[in-house]
Amino acid sequence: MLKVKINNSRPLSFVFDTGDKVGIVDADVAKELGLKLEGQVHVGGAGAETLAGSLVKEATWTLPGLEGFTQPVVLSLPLGRMAARFGHDFDGIIGSDFIRQFVVEVDYQNRVLKLYDKDKFNYSGSGQSIPIQLNGQGFPLLNGEVTPISGDPIKGKFVLDLGSSGSLVLMSPVVTEHNLLSNGLRTIKAIGVGGAGGQSTGQIGRVRELKIGDFKIANPLTLFSEDKSGAMASRDLIANVGEQIAAKFKVFLDYSHARIILEPTPTFADPMDRATAGFVMTTEGKGRATVRITDVLENSPASEAGLQKDDILVSIDGKQAADPQISRLAEMFEKPATYKLKIRRGEQSLQMPLTPRKLI
Repeated sequence: MLKVKINNSRPLSFVFDTGDKVGIVDADVAKELGLKLEGQVHVGGAGAETLAGSLVKEATWTLPGLEGFTQPVVLSLPLGRMAARFGHDFDGIIGSDFIRQFVVEVDYQNRVLKLYDKDKFNYSGSGQSIPIQLNGQGFPLLNGEVTPISGDPIKGKFVLDLGSSGSLVLMSPVVTEHNLLSNGLRTIKAIGVGGAGGQSTGQIGRVRELKIGDFKIANPLTLFSEDKSGAMASRDLIANVGEQIAAKFKVFLDYSHARIILEPTPTFADPMDRATAGFVMTTEGKGRATVRITDVLENSPASEAGLQKDDILVSIDGKQAADPQISRLAEMFEKPATYKLKIRRGEQSLQMPLTPRKLI
């Protein structure tokens, strides 16, 4: 998330996303700022639906502290549905049109993003340079290899998607062609997965290995997509690599030299052994202060604790659930501790212990 301004507006929060190309502003924010909108466009993403929006005219965004830099805001789209899953509002998205102006270092561990002069940048660290190509949408594609639990390695093009909070997604045509959900593969139903196109369908399991360059990641969590349309039904790509993989590295995006640089962090070799609570949250109301449970996975800690769809999560261990962002709540529930939940169900107030555990 970056703080930007549009036409010298109030500070706005924009998502940094390699799975995007142009500057996008939320439709409600565009109306608030009185931006000039023209025509209608339809934009898709993960999920089967599309978002209907407009072209933006005569608007530019700036990054405070980066003197002399401006870029056009190109699209206005309704982003509220995605913001509800974030747990807080965001005002727009920026992508490759911005990234290609610099070398961008993404340091997840320190939560820092650094910009370097692309013409003067000289990397001298311990990372590996990985060739990429940008497709017509401005997304970085790289060669990768994934080895299923049963079967031979599958090689092809992967997209690096830093706007995805997931790990590895195998596209549905690959899942079908290689029959990856057979042979007794242990999986759970994917709930709460999606993007600009709404909900995605699939199963979550593991593959034996993901290989990018010389880096090998053992047993990564993997979404085996079952989408019939949308980004995860692409026949041009093998997989989507998201934040949970990228966060194992410092990532340098050097589009002008058609490469990314992956520098492993001290946590690179840590296994992906996150616990699972088994429910999905969204936020609503003023200030997104209400946390509602929208889905509960069968045979999970959440269902065993008695949680139900449409329960309101009031507090966790006595602390208000609305205080942290949903992403922080999700991280908390990836730890196998016991939490005391206070739930509101209609007129009832219920106390429930919840102990997430590893399901995959």
